[in-house]
Amino acid sequence: MGLASGKTQCCEHCSRNGAVATGSAGSTGALIVGCPKFARRMDYLRDPRICKNLAFSARDRDNMSLRGLIPPAVRSVETELQAVMDNIKLYESGLAKYLYLRELHEYTEELMPLVYTPVVGEACLKYSLIYRRPKGLFLTAQDAGKLYDVLGNWPEKQVDAIVVTDGERILGLGDLGANGMGIPVGKLALYTALAGIHPERTLPVMLDLGTNNEILLADPYYIGLRQKRIRGAQYDDFVDEFMQAAVKRCVRSVRAQCACAVCMSYETFGKNCLIQFEDFGNRNAFKLLAKYKNSYCTFNDDIQGTASVAVAGLLASMRITKTPLSSNKFLFMGAGEASLGIAELLVMAMVKEGATEADARNSIWMLDSRGLIVKDRAPNGDSTQSHKEKFAKDAKQMNNLLEIVKFVKPTVLIGASAQSNAFNKEILECMCANAERPVVFALSNPTHKAECTAEAAYTYTDGKCVYASGSPFPPFKYKGKTFYPGQGNNAYIFPGIALAVSACGVTTIGDEVFLIAAKTVANTVTEQNLNEGRVYPPLSDIHDVSLNIAAELASHFYATGVATVKPEPKDKMAFLQSKQYDFSYPGTVKVK
Repeated sequence: MGLASGKTQCCEHCSRNGAVATGSAGSTGALIVGCPKFARRMDYLRDPRICKNLAFSARDRDNMSLRGLIPPAVRSVETELQAVMDNIKLYESGLAKYLYLRELHEYTEELMPLVYTPVVGEACLKYSLIYRRPKGLFLTAQDAGKLYDVLGNWPEKQVDAIVVTDGERILGLGDLGANGMGIPVGKLALYTALAGIHPERTLPVMLDLGTNNEILLADPYYIGLRQKRIRGAQYDDFVDEFMQAAVKRCVRSVRAQCACAVCMSYETFGKNCLIQFEDFGNRNAFKLLAKYKNSYCTFNDDIQGTASVAVAGLLASMRITKTPLSSNKFLFMGAGEASLGIAELLVMAMVKEGATEADARNSIWMLDSRGLIVKDRAPNGDSTQSHKEKFAKDAKQMNNLLEIVKFVKPTVLIGASAQSNAFNKEILECMCANAERPVVFALSNPTHKAECTAEAAYTYTDGKCVYASGSPFPPFKYKGKTFYPGQGNNAYIFPGIALAVSACGVTTIGDEVFLIAAKTVANTVTEQNLNEGRVYPPLSDIHDVSLNIAAELASHFYATGVATVKPEPKDKMAFLQSKQYDFSYPGTVKVK
């Protein structure tokens, strides 16, 4: 936290020993040398917010008493970054690279698959084994009734964004319990890398309410609670307590005997704090979104973020197929959070094109683990039943995907089922009978869960399909043409939304936000991108995409009166850029 100006002394120790502040007065990187409340010199070197590694100048090293603790060479930022890239290329496995990257906290386009999908899935599977030191806050069932106090233990008192999971449905891997912490950590790394959200103002949170994964419960290294998952009212009460605690504001002195600017702090984070729900099970995801969306600054990335990036890809695809969305027939394999979220946003997009809601819903067919969703199907207590019923059809019950494709004749096939290779040769060939340029999206993560590979899609459709996937696939050459598969990664969406929401002081997030974001992404896809088979902009452009989304949303927030930061900035882009984290190394000044 910031220091008071002048000779700042924090406690009796500081007064007795004459310790003085180093670091820019009033900056978050300030340090009280010698004070037990603050970092020792070696801890300073380990703090990624303020450590410059070998970029410390000679003056820095003297002021911070670092001389001798690091080698004498002084490197530029550019040299430091190149060293990172050269080092990471020495590792062979994705997991080894992930571990190295986690230590460094330095991110570039080439490293994005290591920060998040697909390697984060492997990291979560082994999270207990590779756990080194805290990277977020673990709130457990044992903390019920004390969550406000536990949140107060987080050392950073200004938090703009939280990503929270309960670990029940991690990617396509299922219940990973506390090992799911890798997801919030990875998501928030992308908040910073792609949208410039200040890293110290982000908080990964794991709601550890147990796990039903017997392998984890028997694992001697498992870092989470060894108990079955809490359900029902006890679960709901816990999440309620967390939400209320996260936005409650109360000022007090951390040290009763000290009233300096360092020790005075906000305990939790206010109504403007963005809370992103991630990888909750179906039974809770929709319920919690409906419960909190109108009273908290929150969204569910699996439902709304996935919907936004998928619709962005579909909008871009229509520029290849030369058809409006509403003239297509859509078949979803999988009817969970992702598919239902995409379908609902797709309906909104088609209505914006001029279709009626009834016609839009009639164009969308869904297949779940029980087969085609039809009106006369007996209910089975499915927690998403009411959402699925909106897309139920007057048709006979069918279970075989090939039979369903032949019956429905979809022009767009979307997979979000985590069933690898479900879109086989016969399915893909059949899609070509339905459309000259069939659209095939295999969105399941991680890579080995994809419904089909890019190679299979292009080969079995004779290069005719418009393809996108949830995890990255390399370029594929077919009959002399190189195709660059699009990756429908939510990272195109959520960083820009977070930047706009945080900068504008928005307290609730409406559904239209995700359609605006989708259209913005689709509009950044160039004709050259489309000719290469891309329905998303290259990842090298993702920083600009995030900023463009934020600018469009900032205009929307002020136009609709939901922005609380006043006055309205005339230049939205400059305003947003002024709010972004500065990746350059700060100066270090000794305060006398």
